[in-house]
Amino acid sequence: MAQRVAITGVGVICAIGNTREEFACSLREGRCGIAGITLADISGFRFRNGAEVKGYQPERHFEPRQIDVIDRFAQFAAVAAREAVADAGIEWTDELRERCVIVTGACVGGQSTQDQGFWDLYKMGKPRVHPMTIPRTMANAGASYISMDLGLTGPAWTVSTACSSSNHAIGQAFRMVRSGDADLAIAGGSEATFSLGILKAWEAMRVVSADACRPFSKDRTGMTLGEGGAMLVLESLDRALARGAKVYCEITGFGMSADARHITQPSVDGPIRAMKMALRDASIDPEAIDYINAHGTGTQANDSTETAAIRQVFGEHANRLAVSSTKSAHGHALGAAGAIEAAATALAIRDGFIPPTVNYRVPDPACDLDVVPNESRPASIHCAMSNSFAFGGLNAVLVFHRCAD
Repeated sequence: MAQRVAITGVGVICAIGNTREEFACSLREGRCGIAGITLADISGFRFRNGAEVKGYQPERHFEPRQIDVIDRFAQFAAVAAREAVADAGIEWTDELRERCVIVTGACVGGQSTQDQGFWDLYKMGKPRVHPMTIPRTMANAGASYISMDLGLTGPAWTVSTACSSSNHAIGQAFRMVRSGDADLAIAGGSEATFSLGILKAWEAMRVVSADACRPFSKDRTGMTLGEGGAMLVLESLDRALARGAKVYCEITGFGMSADARHITQPSVDGPIRAMKMALRDASIDPEAIDYINAHGTGTQANDSTETAAIRQVFGEHANRLAVSSTKSAHGHALGAAGAIEAAATALAIRDGFIPPTVNYRVPDPACDLDVVPNESRPASIHCAMSNSFAFGGLNAVLVFHRCAD
């Protein structure tokens, strides 16, 4: 028998908060974490701004020998997982450690370490690279470190589907808990994008804004890269209530699709299928959704395409939906984006507000939705959706439900 799946723990580290509550406060207050890039030399770049994690000190979280072994992206995964597990109040037993699944998402992974290795080898002429380059660059390093850090011996793996990675990871973990294949799950994603080679690669695509991310605004000029991590603790609702855990909300639906069209250009059809599948999986009508945390990258093509897809799925109800993009505040964290946005959605349901689309300036007829411009809004959210639509045409959509319902 399928079990209801509750979120009982949330951990976040990103440009607008190094903890869950800092993040929630920034969302409510409409703070933007986009500023000048400091982690790489961007002299001569077309863009100068990014959404870096502010004031991060790895030595506050890890021993020196650990810092040398774990890339920044995997550190973010571990920091977020620790916070989420502490938040959930998990009391570990040997059996629970075997019955806990870890699923993480990462797109870039440890390429910052690889980038440094290439620099040392080809530019500096060094005869060898860092001896831990391979384990530092592994995309699964975050999942592996979480398992070692917490002594968890159940299934653990990493999903890499570009910007949908975290939503795919959370969706798979949700299904395992729902089916009873796992008693507990730690799911989310992490990313650290600010190294010279990665930034140059994104510059070459000409999709990064020269100043700020302005999703759905007619004067939008592209995305802004971000970094960070977020993790959720998932467990059956019955188990959570039995142990007296607080519950943020439930995950009730998950939908996936592939565009099968173009490697970078967005499609309307694929997102439509993923959103419809998520609604069907949640056994709800489109009219039940109150809020959508949009993919909302701030590119001309993405935002108008997502608007068209939402209008086709929701029909007249689209006029009553609140649709915002929190990427405007925390940047596009690539493989971690879905996890950060899932955390934002869970916190919005818990705290009764809709996060804004900050930096919004000019209405666009091609994005004619209520995009909650610049200021958060008090709201009682019963059902919410979070969209992730990735390069490669890979789409993943989650549906959340307030537990009291």
